[in-house]
Amino acid sequence: MLKTVVMVSGGGTNLQAIIDAIKNGVIKDTEISAVISNNENAYALERAKNAGISAECISPKSYSDRAAFNKALLEGVLKYEPDLVVLAGFLVVIPPEMIKALPNKIINIHPSLIPAFCGEGYYGLHVHEGVLERGTKITGATVHFVDEGTDTGPIILQKAVEVHDNDTPKTLQQRVMEEAEWKILPMAIDLIAHDRVVIEGNKASVI
Repeated sequence: MLKTVVMVSGGGTNLQAIIDAIKNGVIKDTEISAVISNNENAYALERAKNAGISAECISPKSYSDRAAFNKALLEGVLKYEPDLVVLAGFLVVIPPEMIKALPNKIINIHPSLIPAFCGEGYYGLHVHEGVLERGTKITGATVHFVDEGTDTGPIILQKAVEVHDNDTPKTLQQRVMEEAEWKILPMAIDLIAHDRVVIEGNKASVI
């Protein structure tokens, strides 16, 4: 059984997609041990409680400095002894200590086709604003492992989504979630649960 901790900052639609996929058997041999948010008002925490999942907030506002928060965040995650940490819209930089403690055990969903529209500053609606400003015809989502860089870890899965001429950042965001994020994130978790993802250097292969 793959024990996962899901980390979320906002509404938790990707979290819900994971919960539903486990319930529906799309993701097998996997359980969510806990949901952790940096935001006490995140609706994701309610989604977790409604599903009977342990939920807690670890907020930087509760600590004197970033180092103290990073320590608490790492301890908060490790106490659940996760096999996998899923960043499902977690808008906090993962401390290097956590990456070292959980090598190749942290994955992230990013709302573009990496390496396009990723890296520092590209998060949330900013990604979709960038896509529309550039006039890109195809966008999508990427599931990747987390390393010390920003959106630079090995790519597990990607799915393309068409950009429409009348799109706004919000309509594009919604379509990328519906057509890509909610599909490939559960798929990636299931692959990892069944040892079907192999990392060699900076590349991940599905076997």
